[in-house]
Amino acid sequence: MDTKSGLIIKAMSGFYYVKCGDDLIECRARGLFRKQGQEVLVGDTAKVEMTDGGKGYVVDIGERKNVLVRPPLANIDQLVMVISTCEPLPNLLVIDRLIAIAERKGIDPLLVFTKKDMADSQRYAEIYRHAGFRVAEVSNITGEGIDAVRAQLSGKISAFSGNSGVGKSSLLNCLDKRLAIPTAEISQKLGRGRHTTRHIELFPLPEGGYVADTPGFSSLDLERCEVILKEDLAECFREFADYSDKCKFTGCSHTKEKGCAVLAALERGEIEPSRHASYISMWNDVKDLKEWELK
Repeated sequence: MDTKSGLIIKAMSGFYYVKCGDDLIECRARGLFRKQGQEVLVGDTAKVEMTDGGKGYVVDIGERKNVLVRPPLANIDQLVMVISTCEPLPNLLVIDRLIAIAERKGIDPLLVFTKKDMADSQRYAEIYRHAGFRVAEVSNITGEGIDAVRAQLSGKISAFSGNSGVGKSSLLNCLDKRLAIPTAEISQKLGRGRHTTRHIELFPLPEGGYVADTPGFSSLDLERCEVILKEDLAECFREFADYSDKCKFTGCSHTKEKGCAVLAALERGEIEPSRHASYISMWNDVKDLKEWELK
């Protein structure tokens, strides 16, 4: 039986499209995945068993280094968070929730603030630069900052995510005009954009690597799909790392304890107040949650 190996770059209506060298093979997944309760995802490396007509079946997938539930993707190198400077305004708690999820899964965040031509993005960008993240500020209208983002994508599998109306699809089109991803205007009545992405797909870039356009999400989506227990939360805030082992008491929650080195760093201005406020909010959400409740 003829078999090939490749990367699943698109999933839609029960079909999987596997890039094997120069070939793109339309596949179904064998029933064994359903029997095992395993989902085949975009980003998976796949073994394909060929059938007549140049089509095939996915019969095996490789070991994954990470998985996102929303967006449903595997083996992501970096999560590009597209954030509007205005219309809609940034929601820092949503940003910090997604960063924490990426950090927990070993996916490197890249924050891209859009609409630089409409409002000053510097005050938001500096919060995250101070926290140790890569940040870009761009205008999809003037093209400012686009080359800097493009350079960060080369040779990597990058998931693009962001709330509706932030200019995510427009940014992707600026990065590579061949993509021609549909965009939606901001709804003046609702104050937000309409979802324009209907499926998950990896798009190859001329410089090498792939990007994924993904549907918008809300804070509620994140809470439902990805939960970080309180014991693990501090590790998902990278700026805490230099201080968390210097706290007076073992098991410090970094919320109100005397002798907390993280709170001391916050007082000295070494940790951004908005970042710690997000940590407190997330910690309060899960402080009474037990691991067995997630199963």
